[in-house]
Amino acid sequence: MYDYDVVFIGSGHACWHAALLLAKAQKKVAFVEEDTVAGTCTNWGCNAKILLDSPFEMVDGLDRYRGIGIDEAPSIDWTALMAYKKKVVTPVHTVLEGMFAQMGMPVFRGHGRLVDAHTVQAGDKRITAEYIVLGTGERPRRLDVPGEELVHDSRDFLDVDVFPKRIVFVGAGIISMEFASIAARMGSEVTVVHRNERVLSMYPARYVSRVVDKMKAQGVTFLLNHELAKVEQIGSDTVVTFTDESTLACDYVLGATGRIANVEDLGLEELGIATSSRGIEVDNHLRTSVPTIFASGDCVDKRIPKLTPTATFESNYIALQILGLSSDPIAYPAIPNLVFTLPRIAQVGVTLAEAEASPERWRIETVDFGKRLLFEAKNEADAEFAFVFSQETGLLEGAAFYGQDAGVWADLAAIVIDRKLTGRDLSQMVFTFPTASQALLSLLTPLLPL
Repeated sequence: MYDYDVVFIGSGHACWHAALLLAKAQKKVAFVEEDTVAGTCTNWGCNAKILLDSPFEMVDGLDRYRGIGIDEAPSIDWTALMAYKKKVVTPVHTVLEGMFAQMGMPVFRGHGRLVDAHTVQAGDKRITAEYIVLGTGERPRRLDVPGEELVHDSRDFLDVDVFPKRIVFVGAGIISMEFASIAARMGSEVTVVHRNERVLSMYPARYVSRVVDKMKAQGVTFLLNHELAKVEQIGSDTVVTFTDESTLACDYVLGATGRIANVEDLGLEELGIATSSRGIEVDNHLRTSVPTIFASGDCVDKRIPKLTPTATFESNYIALQILGLSSDPIAYPAIPNLVFTLPRIAQVGVTLAEAEASPERWRIETVDFGKRLLFEAKNEADAEFAFVFSQETGLLEGAAFYGQDAGVWADLAAIVIDRKLTGRDLSQMVFTFPTASQALLSLLTPLLPL
């Protein structure tokens, strides 16, 4: 007889969605958590980011109306905004923990470590369960240079009370570019350092270049093909030295050169559970090599985007597997992903790069949304859609978007892709007008087969 039906190591989105479904099905569930309950996204990631980002999105939008009704966009008081973030976001984990308690799902504090196929060591307590789910997430990759202790990560940045006047972002991926967009609007002296020439490499180069050009116009400096050699504190300056021996003085260095799956000291090796540089290896049912142990979320070795909604999808999938409501291999839908630069870039399904590399399989149709329907585009003249269609069926298989409503467009495109909708299908739908969703509907419908 086990203590629980299911024990989760971790309590973020990769775990608690499954836990809710299992608890509702009268399963006995518990969490083991060594950090703040509810994980990175809830406490130091997505929630904090979107709250802090939203005023910048609004101010950026107002800029498009400068001289045609708006004289000057308002400034943003970061300290007041941060205080509001702490008031709103910081208590969320306590609310969730209270919900867990009400549902009879205890949280055991401490580092979780596998003892065997049914046992987890949590601090000085051993807990047994029929099934174990690993949802340990990822952590920021540290810069392996002298002075790396002076380098901050995204968790630090999303909690800083006074905005730095001079800030260096190391890396040109999602985190750096999102935060640098905010820093540029704050009027800080911003430098983005990257070891090669490709900024936001997972997104379409045509749209990334627009974001980069806009940021350069705002005063952002991009130092490409640069690598850090060391970071040191000299008086009141934090000084970054590069491998070419050039230096740069600033007030704040943020390192964002990727994330690492949390797989250390989990007892995986002892149980023969394999890992790679990308995380825990699982089969097509998200099971490790030990059939009673699953893995979910960012700690999993996978090629699909490691996103919060992906973790949620996997978490729900595992619950259905454990409940015996499904025995099917996991089948991921089209997964939209969005970078919160100003403006946004989003993509879903087959990428533009893939389509361009195989024109015999796919064709690309580009729609100048902003130029054609400026009133619907909220005066965003360079807003653009890029659709990827199958050469064989004519159906939508991918899309990329540039503009402040890119997330909405990508979500709708994901539905069209997953449901294999035709022009006739879309013609039978009615959306509110004039909105971002209606814009997509009206411009995509005639490009699809009936």
